[in-house]
Amino acid sequence: MGAGASDLTGAEPGSKAARAGLGDLPELCAAEVLLYLDAPDICRLARLNRAFRGAAAADFLWESKLPENYGYLLGFVDGGREGEKSEMGKKDIYARLAKPVPFDDGKREFWLEKSKGGICMALSSKAMVITGIDDRRYWVHMPTTESRFNSVAYLQQIWWFEVVGEVDFCFPRGTYSLYFRLHLGKSSSRFGRRICSSEQIHGWDKKPVRFQFWTSDGQHSSSQCYLDEPGSWILYHVGDFVVSSSEQAMKLKYSLAQIDCTHTKAGLCVDSVLIYPKGFEPEKIIRPKK
Repeated sequence: MGAGASDLTGAEPGSKAARAGLGDLPELCAAEVLLYLDAPDICRLARLNRAFRGAAAADFLWESKLPENYGYLLGFVDGGREGEKSEMGKKDIYARLAKPVPFDDGKREFWLEKSKGGICMALSSKAMVITGIDDRRYWVHMPTTESRFNSVAYLQQIWWFEVVGEVDFCFPRGTYSLYFRLHLGKSSSRFGRRICSSEQIHGWDKKPVRFQFWTSDGQHSSSQCYLDEPGSWILYHVGDFVVSSSEQAMKLKYSLAQIDCTHTKAGLCVDSVLIYPKGFEPEKIIRPKK
């Protein structure tokens, strides 16, 4: 029996058996293991040894993590001719798309969520049609570091409140959630501390705000709620939509309104509309009633 055991290890009887470790794992086997992991875990294992480091650079591994229409998404990336983009490895493509990719003169941007590789999108207030936005008696564009676009639309006071926008985009297949990112009050910094002025806030407890979206393939969602919790950025969930084909552009229209003209409204910051893969919730979320 002892001879049989030594034959299995490839060692001579009486000699010390060679001990195999993870460093001896073939790169192809290591890559098969990495296929089951998310991108951050792949990068962590790449630091483990040479086998995983080599496997973590394999094109077929990163192509499996990329959205199926990554070629379309890469077309939005600036800086570099088409020939240079075609020479990029799949890991480099993933890394580039995981950084914000601006389009529409910087008013919109998308990026890959690093963990699962789903597409996220942000649409700034400057990409929306806002009633009265050109009249400083009603609205001002206020610079701030609390927005990824470094600017928000701040409502001074108005009777008819309506914000409308749209986007036409080839989203990868999947289910997405759409949110409005809003803030009651005007925030600023004083002596290194964040402060929020709530002096102008009024009118949001009289009637609920209505959120809606429509898609070009007939999906629609409508919800409403009263705005409260001044001093905090909140994602107001409008609804979910399903993309069944990543090759066909979906036109998505969204709106936010409170058009009861019996009272004025003021003190609201409109930052952006955010589109996330369903289940991805990086900030505080309120789900209005349908």
